[in-house]
Amino acid sequence: MVPTALPRLTPATNPLKLVVAYCTCVLLWGSTWAVVKAGLEDLPPLRFAGIRMLVAGLMLLPFARAQGAQLGARTTWRVVGLGCIQLAIPFGLLFIGQQWIPTSWSSLLFSTFPVWLLLVGRVLMPDQPLTVPKLLAAGLGVVGVMALQHSQLGQMEMSSLVLLGALLTLGATALMALANVLVKQHMAHVPPHVLVFIQTLSSAVPLLGMSFLLEGAQPVNWSSRAILAVVYLALGGTVLTYQCFYWLLQRLSLTAIGVMSLMDTLVGVSLGVVMLHEPLTPSLMVGGTLILSSAALAQFTPDRQSAPARTPQPDGG
Repeated sequence: MVPTALPRLTPATNPLKLVVAYCTCVLLWGSTWAVVKAGLEDLPPLRFAGIRMLVAGLMLLPFARAQGAQLGARTTWRVVGLGCIQLAIPFGLLFIGQQWIPTSWSSLLFSTFPVWLLLVGRVLMPDQPLTVPKLLAAGLGVVGVMALQHSQLGQMEMSSLVLLGALLTLGATALMALANVLVKQHMAHVPPHVLVFIQTLSSAVPLLGMSFLLEGAQPVNWSSRAILAVVYLALGGTVLTYQCFYWLLQRLSLTAIGVMSLMDTLVGVSLGVVMLHEPLTPSLMVGGTLILSSAALAQFTPDRQSAPARTPQPDGG
């Protein structure tokens, strides 16, 4: 199912490696929404997100120290800044927002990611034309996610907290799109595991600092559920996925990258049918068809014009 989303490959791309990396991102990220929701039963949101990032960074410490020291101060601080807009701020917003809205709403709002990605890419990268096929691919996917979540969306009552949660999730999605375009544009020379290491550790600091200031009175319950949620999100939802993702980001079109947020929603709903014996409804079949159509269209939508690729230059610091 997932390989449908892959675009035309360059001669230097190993197809099997690319498919494995893509499937890893989609399958693992497709399961994280439910894990986050479970962890929030025991942990305050900012502390939960900060500990997730801290554990992920420590896991990568032995592998990233040597190469990270060769980056130079200027590049390192750029990666730290990208970590704030890629992980710290968005994950803080997402974890706070998910306290007030159901998982179905979170995944639906996050499905606007490909639209944000195309719009930001059009503004920041002149060789990323905003074409009708790209917009159609993104639009089909969003409509498909709406179809998937049709029954759950109809049961939700609107309130000020629900609206705030929705706005926080939408803002986090737009920030992630901006960060991904900047990484694709400027960080091709930085190894993926070094990117993830620096970004996770640097994003853990503000998240835990804000938790200390704002969540000091909130109860913390280190249950087995909370510990498993932190470990799973740190290892499966951050270390493995973001290394694969940053490797893919330099090899796939922005359109196909955006389709990931749609495919992982489809995976999450499909797992509910297969593993939890949830009903196979017409809305699931229609939504799945639309998302797969979006993925297929992304495969045949070229990302760049014939301009030569820009090669990032290492800094001298």
